[in-house]
Amino acid sequence: MQPFWLIILGILTYFIVRRSLAGVNWPPVWLLWLVLMMPVFIWSLWTAKHGYKPPLIVVISTLAVSCIIYWLLFRWGQHKSKNKDPNILDKPEVQSIINPALRSLPLSSSLQEDEERKLRSCFSFSVYFLQNIEYLPQAIVCQGQLKTNSSKAYQHIKHNIDSQFNDRFILIFQEGFNGKPLFILIPNSKVNKKSNASKEQLTRPGLALVLLGTTFITTTGIGAKIAGLEMETLTANPQELLQGLPYALGLMSILGIHELGHYFAARLYKMRTTLPYFIPIPVFLGTLGAFIQMRSLIPNRKALFDISIAGPIAGFILTLPLLLWGLAHSQVVPLPEEPKGFLDPNALNPKYSFLLAIAAKLVLGNKLTAQSAIDLHPLGIAACLGLIVTALNLIPMGQLDGGHIVHAMFGQKSAMFISQVSRLLCLLLSLVQPGVFLWAIILFFMPLIDEPALNDVTELDNKRDTLGLVMIALLISILLPIPKTIANFLQI
Repeated sequence: MQPFWLIILGILTYFIVRRSLAGVNWPPVWLLWLVLMMPVFIWSLWTAKHGYKPPLIVVISTLAVSCIIYWLLFRWGQHKSKNKDPNILDKPEVQSIINPALRSLPLSSSLQEDEERKLRSCFSFSVYFLQNIEYLPQAIVCQGQLKTNSSKAYQHIKHNIDSQFNDRFILIFQEGFNGKPLFILIPNSKVNKKSNASKEQLTRPGLALVLLGTTFITTTGIGAKIAGLEMETLTANPQELLQGLPYALGLMSILGIHELGHYFAARLYKMRTTLPYFIPIPVFLGTLGAFIQMRSLIPNRKALFDISIAGPIAGFILTLPLLLWGLAHSQVVPLPEEPKGFLDPNALNPKYSFLLAIAAKLVLGNKLTAQSAIDLHPLGIAACLGLIVTALNLIPMGQLDGGHIVHAMFGQKSAMFISQVSRLLCLLLSLVQPGVFLWAIILFFMPLIDEPALNDVTELDNKRDTLGLVMIALLISILLPIPKTIANFLQI
């Protein structure tokens, strides 16, 4: 590894660690930084001594050891901080961990004596033994001992609070900093806006159609350029623009199906959400993607998981057959001595991605060798972009789909730790996968905290946990290059 990139990586890693540990006295930033940079130092020393990159087993083992030590130090630091400061709930950084939505909500005032008695009566000993009520600047935190099933407890206490206070509070059930479940009452700022909310127009089919049409035009234009058409040819014969349709239809279908997966999953849980909106742009890929906006609070971790995973699954189900078709209609060309980039459509090296390499060998067979590259069909380019979109969305980080998935699987605290490790691993991955570097920098500016579900304590069933692990495996298979041993076995 070149010294310049080693210095840049070290600086970025240091600031990521320092930012994530703001307000925490232990462990020290320099120690965690040293642990996270350990794999890079080992790889650099190996390359300097042997003259070639370390084998895959060395890369994986050093990453695994680094993550385990980091996790142990992080948990030790949490334990020390918890024992050192019994009033840790009063700290602003801990309030944001308990509920990141607090900062944007109106201030609450302490309850009157009769109101506090009503609140205490909502908690029965057999369901949740209430021990303490804390009045934070923007919420009321009820601490106690859970005595029954978490889902049953939330429904029971929510029913009681709604009966006593009507719609005055939003109730969140979340794991606290000490690992014990908390009930948090947040003032409902929409109490007086119900009539306006019911009249709010969520679905704007006109706007959605205009953006859809505009994006279709921009992606078709980019697709025509990918097909090799010059502007003079298009001016003389506009019908040649139709050669951009395979790319446009393929890419827009993948992006659209991804967002529709989120949309229909949200509708299944009766949540208010907008239609999918495309973002057109006349350069680059012809679009910056598509999105939907949720206008309802997510009821529980099960809903969070189902809504988040529906998009990547739907997108990948369409991407895979398009990829196979696109590869079947692509040309095998000699591998250039100097690759132009991570995704060169005219000479794509399939070994950059484990999944892509397997798919290419399956379709192209003996035509694909170790000295071969692929001149992709436009639909193949769209499918490869679909793989990249799927992988980037599945990165377990903050408010990405992958961040929501690990939040639903492991809880918010563990998801924050996983997000921290993920963006650092992306930085390390950029050493062997140059196309990841830009995205690793973007992840640096993304928040670690994901907005909690209303019932953020009840865990998922085994089937959903297994499906989540399968999607993480899919992410790894797309992002990691194919190991040299397997590539040699497949003769690619």
